[in-house]
Amino acid sequence: QVQFVESGGGLVQAGGSLRLSCAASGSTISIDAIGWFRQAPGKQREFVAGISSRGSTHYAETVKGRFTISRDTAKNTVYLQMNSLKPEDTAAYFCNAQRAADWSLLYDYWGQGTQVTVSS
Repeated sequence: QVQFVESGGGLVQAGGSLRLSCAASGSTISIDAIGWFRQAPGKQREFVAGISSRGSTHYAETVKGRFTISRDTAKNTVYLQMNSLKPEDTAAYFCNAQRAADWSLLYDYWGQGTQVTVSS
């Protein structure tokens, strides 16, 4: 089993930046890709960005050009650099494993997440 620990969230003004971290531990060798997801109050969880073990990336249209996903393989950590933040980016952010072939979710369990709040 793989565990994910998210960190780096906080309160920021619109137009600001944050960098989130996702540390994976456990049977990480089985992971093909890792993605970031977010869930705002009263809304369904949605995909934000993903990165495969080969370095290919995939973004939701709503964050393209503003967010950048990257990874440090040696540290088993994936990062999400978020720039030009908007109030609508306010949500709890989570990471999870994905299948690189179609970016579908691999596991049905989630970590604690990290809260991002963007004030207008």
